[in-house]
Amino acid sequence: MNSKRTTGEHVFSLINVLITLALTLCIVIPIMNIVFASFSDPVEVMKHEGLFLRPVKFTTQAYQAVAKNPNIISGYMNTIFIVVVGTSLNIVLTLIGAYVLSRKGVMFNKFLTLMIVFTLYFDGGTIPTYLLVQTIGLTNSRWSLIFPFAMNTFNLVVMRTAMAAIPDSLPESAMMDGAGHARILFSIMAPLAKATVAVITLYYAVYHWNSWFWAMIFLHKKIQYPLQLILREILIQDDTSIMTAGGAQGLAMASDTIKYATIVVATLPILVVYPFLQKYFVKGVMVGAVKG
Repeated sequence: MNSKRTTGEHVFSLINVLITLALTLCIVIPIMNIVFASFSDPVEVMKHEGLFLRPVKFTTQAYQAVAKNPNIISGYMNTIFIVVVGTSLNIVLTLIGAYVLSRKGVMFNKFLTLMIVFTLYFDGGTIPTYLLVQTIGLTNSRWSLIFPFAMNTFNLVVMRTAMAAIPDSLPESAMMDGAGHARILFSIMAPLAKATVAVITLYYAVYHWNSWFWAMIFLHKKIQYPLQLILREILIQDDTSIMTAGGAQGLAMASDTIKYATIVVATLPILVVYPFLQKYFVKGVMVGAVKG
């Protein structure tokens, strides 16, 4: 067998490398620009034109101002609570739902699957959702960002497909040995689908971390705001007064560097978590994409 690559294959590989490099630069350059600007002197940032290729007069003044903002601290605590509790609830309910839908012989299985998939295309909308949350008394509570969004239909379908690919002989053997459904689910099915579980966990965590719209609708007290809603106020409404001192230096910081520093602080945690789940990402998506 001839292992030499043809000219067309070399050209194709070169084009792939160039496209990948271009996409990488499109992602990396804006991130580096924000990071370098956040560590730059605020007065120099106002004077600077173009991209930041390095910090200009390195300083951590913007991060010190962000650290003094009580809204950032409370936003972090609220977001961590929502991410941890919300993602845990999401995963447990998704595993249970996927297990039921993936088992053969379950009564009304096809009907339930169709009804669940129906919600992928149609939902109540913003106003009915708000009225529902208001009726059950969850407005002005962090639980309003958790319970109404306890399960995502797309993630449920992906998890169900992954579990359907597991041979029926495994849960049947465990059941013959006396294992109940809970034991089968959490001791056999979930570990065998751990790649998909890791990916779905990342999906849920990123959703909760980046969510701000429903918080803006349901929450009316700033002490309850998640981090992304605080970030939105800083970036869009230019609300940096609590972090700025008087004088020209403070005004300069209010214009740019605090915003850059806040973006870094709000984005860094999710970027740190991703590499630990990256090895499961492609495998989990491919397993979940196989038709069951």
